[in-house]
Amino acid sequence: MVKRKRGFRKSVPTDSTSIETANKALPDRVDEAYIVERIYSAVMEHRLPPAQKLSELKLCEAFGVGRMRVRRALLLLSDQGIVELEANRGAFVASPSPKEANEVFDARMVLEPAIARRVAIETPPEYLAMLRQHISLEDEAREYSRGADLIRLSGEFHVKVALASGNLILRRVIRELVTRSSLIVGLFGASNHMDCPDGEHSDLLCAIERGDADTTASLMFEHLRKIKDGLDLAPPRPKEGDLKDILGLR
Repeated sequence: MVKRKRGFRKSVPTDSTSIETANKALPDRVDEAYIVERIYSAVMEHRLPPAQKLSELKLCEAFGVGRMRVRRALLLLSDQGIVELEANRGAFVASPSPKEANEVFDARMVLEPAIARRVAIETPPEYLAMLRQHISLEDEAREYSRGADLIRLSGEFHVKVALASGNLILRRVIRELVTRSSLIVGLFGASNHMDCPDGEHSDLLCAIERGDADTTASLMFEHLRKIKDGLDLAPPRPKEGDLKDILGLR
């Protein structure tokens, strides 16, 4: 198995614009970044399950591009840990092991409470406004039963808390961990609990706005612990489906 772990530097939309993008037809020019964004979104929304084979031929047909463009996109996704490239077998959505599942959440439970504490101590008003707007989007997705959007937004909240710390390295690390967590929850999580528990992001933001660093760190730790405790380490079989439907290209 060949795994590429270097950081992926192209930006992937992490705000409300990606909800609109998901419903649009293919753009005039489909480049590697667009292919990466579509596959990234499908993974984050649990439309592409762990261990799903990503056929180069089917991807070429779905996006209307040649093999070289698809291969470059798969390499970029491999860099980000979303795709695993296996010699003589092809590309597959990453399928974390139970051991990796524990390690990912252990890492988050070390890093994110410390980041949240830092954010509570000092956060510029524009970042507080960003977090409030994000929670509004989560509430809207929950109210209108937009499950896929809610799953994606739940993960993105944690990335935006890291962004509010002002440390772009931490943001990049947390984004990779959140992406791996989405795969882990898709593989090991209960089908009726695929996003962060209701109201807990609002509680975190309230503690941040009060400047209560200890409570913020404690809430973040407990929030992540609940998600980890909800994992069932008996993985389901990967599902097959129409690739264009899965990637939102119809």
